[in-house]
Amino acid sequence: MLVSYELNILDELQSIHTSFLDWLMVVITNLGDYGLIWIILALILTILPKTRRTGIALMIALLLDVLVSNIWLKNYVARLRPCEVNPTVPLLIPKPLDYSFPSGHTAASFTASCTLLGMKSRLGWPSLFLSMLIAFSRLYLYVHYPTDVLAGMLVGFSLGALVPSLFNLQSSIHALRLVPLENR
Repeated sequence: MLVSYELNILDELQSIHTSFLDWLMVVITNLGDYGLIWIILALILTILPKTRRTGIALMIALLLDVLVSNIWLKNYVARLRPCEVNPTVPLLIPKPLDYSFPSGHTAASFTASCTLLGMKSRLGWPSLFLSMLIAFSRLYLYVHYPTDVLAGMLVGFSLGALVPSLFNLQSSIHALRLVPLENR
């Protein structure tokens, strides 16, 4: 029942296709391939002394995302992609080889943007906008169900809240150690 409802949503999205949108969605989805844009951003942030802490938090969050989304959930749920269930829709990108649930592009993107927001980075809001575009592209391109994308968002929100919280907790504990006992 849910799968047929989700396929109906994806089929409706096929009605908004234009040559420009097709090109744009392919470009946007390619930005999320392998989480590469987020990994590169994490490396750049880590190299720069002023943003090193945020870069390290981002790397840790992305590593946790790979473990949760790509290694555990995808293989545990083992959900076929909509393009495998309905092969009549022509794909604009090569058919992904792994399982559908959750959307790895979406999970990595929301993990990154929520981590950046949690670390109070200026890049947080622009990255969240890009994350939303990447998530939508996965639906537009018929390679994920809406619930795959929602699950990816949930993983991203969760890890994006957890990692900065741990970093902030560590900072608070460190700050307490620096205050002499008689001044606490």
